[in-house]
Amino acid sequence: MTGEVEELFKRQLREWPQLAKGIEGFARATTRPVRIDWFDVFIRHIPHRMISTTASVDRESVAKRPCFLCANNLPAEEEGLPFDENFTIYCNPFPIVDRHLTIAHKEHGAQRIAGQVGNMLDIAVALPKYFVVYNGPECGASAPDHMHFQAGSRELFPIEKDTAALTGITVPNYERNVFVLRGLDRSALIDRIDRAIDLLAGATGKRPEPMVNIAVFHERGEWVAYLFPRGKHRPEVYYRGELTVSPASIDLCGIFVVPMAEHFERITGDSVAAIFREVTLPDDQFQEVAGKLEGER
Repeated sequence: MTGEVEELFKRQLREWPQLAKGIEGFARATTRPVRIDWFDVFIRHIPHRMISTTASVDRESVAKRPCFLCANNLPAEEEGLPFDENFTIYCNPFPIVDRHLTIAHKEHGAQRIAGQVGNMLDIAVALPKYFVVYNGPECGASAPDHMHFQAGSRELFPIEKDTAALTGITVPNYERNVFVLRGLDRSALIDRIDRAIDLLAGATGKRPEPMVNIAVFHERGEWVAYLFPRGKHRPEVYYRGELTVSPASIDLCGIFVVPMAEHFERITGDSVAAIFREVTLPDDQFQEVAGKLEGER
């Protein structure tokens, strides 16, 4: 399917000015690595991400605007590539990474991962050399009212390198709490991810869905899934106006988006580490769930 996606990008670059402008903006993005303990995070300045970073996603705000993922509301020039009977692949006009895609459900319905993990794994298989992400409705999804995934090139995907040699389900001294779930068996991995989400819902008291971000890729017959349990949506520095940042899946995977130039220049590795610790699940709750997951292996 990657060949079809490449052809889609070529057509859309010719026919859809907004995408061409977004790709041009991405080409001008500035990226600099910062070292935090034993790993790097890549801070990326992309001005066109300001709208997504600051999006109001409360129910009242969402209800007031037309859904920008519904087919009837898309720009006339925007073309989709059917993935299956339920999902359509689109080029993201505000890219964070190379070959940034949005994969939207054909029906308007709430952003919920329940019953969708299998679809996420299937997309990862169909798009080798890509990662696929899910942002929960309260922690990164700009369209919490419409089920969708995103995907992008793994040419830069820091968490893959960071965790390549690890065999456990947690990552020591990583400044953010994340479960790493690997599997060769699709059904077994779906059950494992669903179980982790259920345990998180129990630990946090948030149902039907705890605050989670998920990233998945598929390589050599194996899926690798990263599940980031969240403690909060945005860090305090966002609300104080000190740093305009709003971490979602891609940020937590090591590409940290900062849309304002002055904030990009000012942010440090220590700042990023503090934000990671603040927005992911506190250690006590995380370790409680990790212990249960380990015990069920």
